[in-house]
Amino acid sequence: MDAAAPQNADPLPGDPHSVEARRRRLRVLVGADAGELARRIAALGPLPAWHRLRRPEIGLVMVRGRIGGEGAPFNLGEATATRCAIALESGETGFGYLLGRDAPKAEAIALLDALSQRPEWCLRIERDIVAPIAEASRHADAALAAKAAATKVDFFTMVRGEDS
Repeated sequence: MDAAAPQNADPLPGDPHSVEARRRRLRVLVGADAGELARRIAALGPLPAWHRLRRPEIGLVMVRGRIGGEGAPFNLGEATATRCAIALESGETGFGYLLGRDAPKAEAIALLDALSQRPEWCLRIERDIVAPIAEASRHADAALAAKAAATKVDFFTMVRGEDS
């Protein structure tokens, strides 16, 4: 997020169908609780017809790292990941990728990704699902930061009399 942007700014400035808006939406959905996603999707009411292009699959991905963030990349290890692809009957395709083993969550993310490509669903998904989840995440992050700040210890060096 831009440091100059005010905290209460519209979470989706500009076109809600832009690539950046889609990235942001998917980032928020991946960080959401699976149960909360399922409840919010159920609250949307009847959904358009859809089918799976790729059922939820759990596999491994290679995690790469760099020493100091700048060195040559190296294979750090493997992590489990889940992916899913869904197509609406109207042709929009949605994808859900996440670290971990959560097939229902990957499917929910893929469904919301596909629905958000339809103009009549995009703003509704932003308003009823993405914005509340993002706001709750910001509050949780702020509470965690406040808790951590309360334990902060300032270390300083004292000059001893004989060293001066």
